[in-house]
Amino acid sequence: MKIISYNVNGLRAAMKKGFAEWLQTHPADVVCIQEAKAQQTDVDASVFRDLGYNDYWFCAQKKGYSGVTVFSKIEPDAVQCGTGHEVSDSEGRVIQLQFGKLRLINAYFPSGTAGDVRQTYKYQWLDEMYDYLQHLRQSEPNIILCGDYNIAHREIDIHDPKGNKKNSGFLPEERAWMDKLYSNGWVDAFRCMRPDEPHRYSWWSQRFPSVRQQNKGWRIDYISVTEPLQPHIKEADIYPDIKHSDHCPVYMDIAVDGGGV
Repeated sequence: MKIISYNVNGLRAAMKKGFAEWLQTHPADVVCIQEAKAQQTDVDASVFRDLGYNDYWFCAQKKGYSGVTVFSKIEPDAVQCGTGHEVSDSEGRVIQLQFGKLRLINAYFPSGTAGDVRQTYKYQWLDEMYDYLQHLRQSEPNIILCGDYNIAHREIDIHDPKGNKKNSGFLPEERAWMDKLYSNGWVDAFRCMRPDEPHRYSWWSQRFPSVRQQNKGWRIDYISVTEPLQPHIKEADIYPDIKHSDHCPVYMDIAVDGGGV
């Protein structure tokens, strides 16, 4: 199963920049989108269905905000919208697809860059999500968690660690959450395959056009798997040359047997 996770920063805007044409190259079996910023009725999904993708949506109640979507050539056995946490679900942050023994979770983690209120909520969301994931593992041992985590985990994952140590997305408490996740049954697919590869980023600030040209970025988009899936990872990569957004796609190829493991 080839999987892509991609924050498109507005699906309609990305489509104007060639997103659908890129999907024509069939980059993956499952494409997980964050920050769709659209209601399902805002987009002509026939474009995706003509390419062989089924589409599954969980939209924010607020129009033009947040939202997660999955385009999949493989039909899931079940789809679940949300985690049962009221604020998160109202913002359309998590959608889950079941493929046999495999649970795929597409998540858009909150950003704390808008100020103290949202940073406080980000910490609440992280705590709720961690507990949710660890409880889910008891019944679903084979989980893939892909999405925009809005956290650069280690110094290798950000171009200027010293200059950003007090900025949301690289705060000690956020990085500690990542440490906790990866110390308790989870694996970062990219770092599993490319443990020491530097200067690999998935997001670049739009404030200065030269930032992306100079590759002054952050790796804040991840595909993580529970430890039983680690031996099945075949490849993981980042595609910085794909430019429909201020993010770029991240990729994993994992060996599964008919949806089982």
